[in-house]
Order: sequence, then C-alpha cells, then structure tokens
Amino acid sequence: MLEAKHPDPARAAGAPGEQRSLQQRIADAITNFSGNMAFVYLHVVWFGGWIGWNLGAFGGKPFDPFPFGLLTMIVSLEAIFLATFVLISQNRISLDAERRTNLDLQIGLLTEHELTRALKMLDEIQDHLGIAQDPGTDLEELEAEVRPEDVLEEIEAAERRIRRQ
Repeated sequence: MLEAKHPDPARAAGAPGEQRSLQQRIADAITNFSGNMAFVYLHVVWFGGWIGWNLGAFGGKPFDPFPFGLLTMIVSLEAIFLATFVLISQNRISLDAERRTNLDLQIGLLTEHELTRALKMLDEIQDHLGIAQDPGTDLEELEAEVRPEDVLEEIEAAERRIRRQ
C-alpha cells in the first residue's frame, strides 16, 4: 500500500544516469576521470617524459624543442575540451537538482495540504465531542490553506529587506 501511494523517490526525482544520452555519459566519464588523482599522475608522467625527451635527457632526437610549442598547443586543446565536458556535466547535474527541488516542493505542498485537512478533521471531532478548544492555540491559522504564491511573495520580500541592509 505504501509503495503504491509513495513511489521510489530516487526514481521519481530522476535517478542519475537514467535518462542520460550517450554524449552525456561520455562527458560524465571524462569529467569523472579528469577529476581524480590518476589524471594528475598521468599528466606528471606525460609532461615529465615529453620535456625530458625534448631536452635530450633520454638520448633521443627532440621532436618539440624548447619552448615546447607542440606541447603547449596540445595542452591548450585539452583544456578547451575538458572545460566543455565539465560544463556539459554541470548543466546536467543542475537540471537534475532542479527536478529534485521541484519534487521537494510538490511533496511539501502535498504534505501541507494533508496536514491542514487532518487539523480540520481533528477540530471537527473536538467540536463533535464537545471538547473546548484551548484559547491559546493558533489552530485557525494552522487550518488556513497556504498558497504557494503567497509563500513565494513573502520569501522575495524578505530577500529584498536583507539586500537593503
């Protein structure tokens, strides 16, 4: 019963990897690899070997003499592509986060609605049983329907007040 009314939240929010295209999966794989220490170690070995070879440390003929113009061009191209892959991954992650935020909002609004209904029912039961309401409670305020537009307007007004300070 619980599963029928409340589906798996990860699936409802869009589980990572569920709807990613081949290009997005490739971009994520490259971003994940470039964001770990193996990537750094690979580059240290590559740059060290390249520079060493071209300075004659290994006895071979230099193919990219100092100031290493070919290496500079390759590294620049790598940086352009890596930045692009990182941006692609960040855009996807941002969309996933937005979907989860929207889901959280919907759950919050549904919870608010259900709690308001439960409070009204409890109030009616209390009236039916003839139990006097404690005058210090703010039950009427709690029973009032909350409109998301009003909440958003209040948040924006609070942000404006904070910016003015």
